[in-house]
Amino acid sequence: MMRSWPVIAAMVLALGGLSAVAGYEMAPPRAAAWYEIGWPFPRDGWPAGRAFRCGAAECGDDLEVYLRPKLGFCNCDSGVADDDEVDRVSDVDMISPRFVPLKAGDVVAVADMPGRIRVYDLEMPNGKRTAIGIAVSHRCDLMAVAAQGRGDAAGVQRATLKFLEGREIRSWMIAAMEGR
Repeated sequence: MMRSWPVIAAMVLALGGLSAVAGYEMAPPRAAAWYEIGWPFPRDGWPAGRAFRCGAAECGDDLEVYLRPKLGFCNCDSGVADDDEVDRVSDVDMISPRFVPLKAGDVVAVADMPGRIRVYDLEMPNGKRTAIGIAVSHRCDLMAVAAQGRGDAAGVQRATLKFLEGREIRSWMIAAMEGR
């Protein structure tokens, strides 16, 4: 009887492991945290970009991120030079024309492109929101990114940058900046 005990224990562990794997494989897929939405802004001199939303259950806040390339729009020598440029080109004004920077911006790199990031307070019809403006450059081209959420500035910025680090978004940004 002593020799069969390890065999029985091994069989129980093996069956338990198989049950766990089967349960994992048969479980319904989790909803994606971020999903694409339609470009919510009116047409202007630039093509529409891509817009994404992340719900409160997944991101701790309702966040939206808007991205679009502006080809031929950046200073070829200096790239994104200062915070005034971020204010002008990042499309935060499309969310609300009433935006106020909270502090000086910072240097940032998104998809291996250098630029600047800045945090804003937005006045919206349904109350204040936090916005993030990002402008990064590649050669003479600019990628404008604007984000908005109800959370604190650090949380909105962290979630936005994490989203932009995703493989699919990075690939799209690089391809868009090369005109593909």
